[in-house]
Amino acid sequence: MTENEWDKLLKIRTTGRDDSNADQYRYPYEPTPYAVLERLANSGYIGKKNILIDYGCGKGRADFFLSYQTRCRSVGIEYDEHILDTAVSNTKTAVFSGRVTLYQQDAVKYQVREADRFYFFNPFSEDILRKVIHRILESYYENPREMLLFFYYPSDEYISYLMTEVELMFYDEIDCQDLFEGNNARERITIFSVGV
Repeated sequence: MTENEWDKLLKIRTTGRDDSNADQYRYPYEPTPYAVLERLANSGYIGKKNILIDYGCGKGRADFFLSYQTRCRSVGIEYDEHILDTAVSNTKTAVFSGRVTLYQQDAVKYQVREADRFYFFNPFSEDILRKVIHRILESYYENPREMLLFFYYPSDEYISYLMTEVELMFYDEIDCQDLFEGNNARERITIFSVGV
C-alpha cells in the first residue's frame, strides 16, 4: 500500500515534511515510511503487552500504526505544538486511537515510567539523545525490566554514542535497504537492549 492508502486506512493525516520549528538540536518532522513500520511491526519485538514511547512523534504515524498492528500502547512525545496539533486531531478519527497518548513536551524532561519499547527516527541532536537515554536508564534502575530501543535510519553520531553507552547492548538489526532504490546502508532499524 502507498503512504496515502495507509493514512486513509488508519483514518489519519501524517504525510509531508515540516521544517517550521527545526533547529540545530531538534530536527524536521518527516514520517517514517509505512513499509519500515511494517517491518518493525512484523519483527515480533513489539506486542500488546508493551508500552512504546515514540520520541519526536510528529503527527503520530508510528504511534497509530504500531498500536493498530501490534496492539501495543503508544506514547508520542513531541516538543513542537504546531505539529502535535495534527496528531491530536488524528486521535479524533484514527482507528485504534484509544491506545495512543500524546504529550507536547521536551523529550529531555519527559519522565519515563513503565515504557519498555522506545522508537527514534533521528528526532534530535546527539546531545539531546544522551539526556533522553539517561532518563530511560534512570527508569530502568527504578524499575528493572527488559527494554528495547529502536533507531530507524541512525546517523553515525547516534551509533557511535550508543556503542559507548555501557548499559546498552547491540541486540539486532532490521534491514530495510530492499524497500528503497539505491543501496543506502542507513536504511535499517538498529536495536539496542537494556536488561536483556
